[in-house]
Amino acid sequence: MKFEILHSSSKSRARVGRIHTPHGIIDTPNFVAVGTNGTLKALDNKTVQEIGLQLMFCNTYHLLLQPGTEIVREGGGIHNFINRQLPIITDSGGFQVFSLAYGSVANELKSRGTKKTDGTVLKITEEGVLFRSYRDGKKILLTPESSIEAQKNLGADIIIPFDELPPYHIDREVLVKSLERTHRWEERSLQAHLKNPQNQAMYAVIHGGVDADLRQKSCEVLTNLPFDGFAIGGSMGKTKDEMIGMLTAMMPLLPREKPNHLLGIGDLESITGCIPLGIDTFDSSYPTRAARHGMALTGTGPLNLTKGEYGSRFEPIQKGCSCSTCAHFTMAYINHLFKAREMTALTLTTIHNLHFMVELMRRYREAIAADLL
Repeated sequence: MKFEILHSSSKSRARVGRIHTPHGIIDTPNFVAVGTNGTLKALDNKTVQEIGLQLMFCNTYHLLLQPGTEIVREGGGIHNFINRQLPIITDSGGFQVFSLAYGSVANELKSRGTKKTDGTVLKITEEGVLFRSYRDGKKILLTPESSIEAQKNLGADIIIPFDELPPYHIDREVLVKSLERTHRWEERSLQAHLKNPQNQAMYAVIHGGVDADLRQKSCEVLTNLPFDGFAIGGSMGKTKDEMIGMLTAMMPLLPREKPNHLLGIGDLESITGCIPLGIDTFDSSYPTRAARHGMALTGTGPLNLTKGEYGSRFEPIQKGCSCSTCAHFTMAYINHLFKAREMTALTLTTIHNLHFMVELMRRYREAIAADLL
């Protein structure tokens, strides 16, 4: 992998760049859609490629359980298996495993970090995490080494080391221990990766919660190891302001010559606040999830296409939009499809939302190149 900076803004830390991978170029800053099981919900991968999504995120944890990463390897790797010949990034599986322990981020913030007691996560040790598959109840031990082996089977262009995701509500002493273990796990992951690089790049994951000192320590430890880029993970705070404050202090500690990625954050407000800080790529299920709830993204705000007022709007979702949905269908028709519970409603709205994100990031790159941002 090679990263080149084409332009650095004179107004902020924002920059326009290119990440060169074996499966093509990723223009930055850019949005990364989440295809949990090797597909974006409601879309096939040829359609996604036609929309122009340059980087897609797939989840190792889910693919490990079904169909199994060995099956994907036998199928020629993730690109051939899902028929996508553009760049792919996979995570380590750590996020999903620790979400099983604490619940979703939103639920964890409400419940103040109470561990779940459903027995899904059985044991967390220095070796790794023992958990029970939600599919068949089988016990699985996920370690730094087995996570990397799974990601080697998948063969994504960018891979992530195994890390621990502690909750927002956690004692500092426990957070320090978690951070130290995560650093050891990440170094073990890197060592396993370097034994067989397989033309893949590996991003370290910066942790430390919202503690500025711990974020600084994480940057110091991980930037001294030969990672190809850096992802920002862990708890981002309870509010967007807390996240922006944490990132404002942390981003200058990362090397400018390597790409960075903000894990799990990609709503419009967060992108607007984070691009000037120098974030290169964002992954989120936001636009596809919004589409499944009938929300279409536009330049003047989201539209709830399930509302009755759109039942007689014989016009595209957004005038001037060049997506295939807006070129061929009206809001009245899509409103009808939602009310009739037709799956096509999800497909058409998802196509529009993903196209909207691709075009939004293109406009951000143009604004940075013109020193407007």
